[in-house]
Amino acid sequence: MPATPRRTRSDALENRARLLEVAARVFAEQGLDTAPAAIAKQAGVGVGTLYRHFPTREALVDAAYRHQLTLVCDQAAELVTRHPAAEATRLWMTHFIDYATAKTGMSEALNAIIASGVDPFVDSRALLTGAVATLLGAGAEDGSVRTDVASEDVLLLMGGIAYSVQHGTKEQAGRLVDLLMDALTKNT
Repeated sequence: MPATPRRTRSDALENRARLLEVAARVFAEQGLDTAPAAIAKQAGVGVGTLYRHFPTREALVDAAYRHQLTLVCDQAAELVTRHPAAEATRLWMTHFIDYATAKTGMSEALNAIIASGVDPFVDSRALLTGAVATLLGAGAEDGSVRTDVASEDVLLLMGGIAYSVQHGTKEQAGRLVDLLMDALTKNT
């Protein structure tokens, strides 16, 4: 008789989530050279717990990136339940820029795992496009956002705005988001 798979304990899930949060922040701030023991310590767990969840540094970087991406994408659905669609879209865009800016700091770590043969971006575009589609769909439903805009186009514009933060200021990025929102909410 096959063994029944064991459910992961809630404390193990909390430890994993804490490790992912700390790892994403540390890799973005300090790069790939941070010792796994330092990440474990900051997360309040032992290094054995870290290696039980993530047997290699590459596995940790990949999981941290995917976790942050999932949090950003899931926020779109949460925002449209709490705010009017246009406001939810603006809030999400601001959150996306913060995420993309933090991911830039993590680029060294991501490049290292790509070189090892892992593709952390395999699902990124689909997840992000889906999040934007959720926001645009809610806006189309309540009449606050144009219906003739493709989510892929909005995502591309958001990527450009996020890129501009590296060469401009956060205030400038906010103005660019305002311009994009004007275009999305303009009735034509």
